[in-house]
Amino acid sequence: MPFGGDADEATSAQLYRAGRDAGINFFDTADQYNKGRSEEILGALMHAHRDELVVATKCYNPSGSDINARGGSRRHVSRAVEASLRRLRTDRVEVLYLHQYDPLTPIEESMRALEDLVRAGKVLYPAVSNHAAWQTQQALEAQERRGWARLQVTQPMYNLVKRQAEVEILPMAQANGLAVVPYSPAGGGLLTGKYAHKDTATGRLATNKMYENRYGEQWMHEVAAKFAAFAGKRGLHPMSLAVAWVAAHPAVTAPIIGARNLDQLRPSLDAVNIDMTPELRAEIAALSRTPPPATDRLEEQKR
Repeated sequence: MPFGGDADEATSAQLYRAGRDAGINFFDTADQYNKGRSEEILGALMHAHRDELVVATKCYNPSGSDINARGGSRRHVSRAVEASLRRLRTDRVEVLYLHQYDPLTPIEESMRALEDLVRAGKVLYPAVSNHAAWQTQQALEAQERRGWARLQVTQPMYNLVKRQAEVEILPMAQANGLAVVPYSPAGGGLLTGKYAHKDTATGRLATNKMYENRYGEQWMHEVAAKFAAFAGKRGLHPMSLAVAWVAAHPAVTAPIIGARNLDQLRPSLDAVNIDMTPELRAEIAALSRTPPPATDRLEEQKR
């Protein structure tokens, strides 16, 4: 996401090379990121070794001023993917996410759009992002009734202060055999502890209203402070620990990491070196609020 935005072209190239040197072969972008520049930069960087990579992009959000240049309609999805392929300089993407749920388009139409792209070889694995469990299940059932290619990946928000995915999304994914590739494992940087002093903080939570609203509740900042102290006592970088905690959930395939520069990226890459035992994961989870079960029967959590 930072490519072409917080990270200029030269910095993006450094980040890309560092990821490749660390063994990363899965890159996630979207047509919305920096008005297509993210895809363009990634396309140029990966062109010489495209077949070594798994590439994911997304469509749904507005890609122009035209009122129809958005949403999950068959028209927009087909046109958006063609534009993404041009920017990425490739003939296909491995994973295509519908970036959000479209309440104005029948789910069958959106799934037919994905099916058309799969049959054309332009998308290998259909996927959804920011969809509730019931919305994802609805999409799967529409596909299965018609014999269409099933969704293979879901991408929810998930981190120590955003644990709603544990209630239904992650169990639904496990029940359906869906890969889970969550974003924001460090809560937009909140869990690094860098926002402890709000008057001097810089970064998304300090400059972006969306992130400020997403992580603005006081209890979240209290959890972040406890988490940063917990990591410090163990000699671990809180970013590394946050990524490792998300990655260790049994339903999670791989968390998405990102950075504005190499100094930010290195702790995320170091997450693979943490031995996240079930006991350590439970100790970290206890620092935060456990969401109530789907039935809201709190007594069942004490059994």
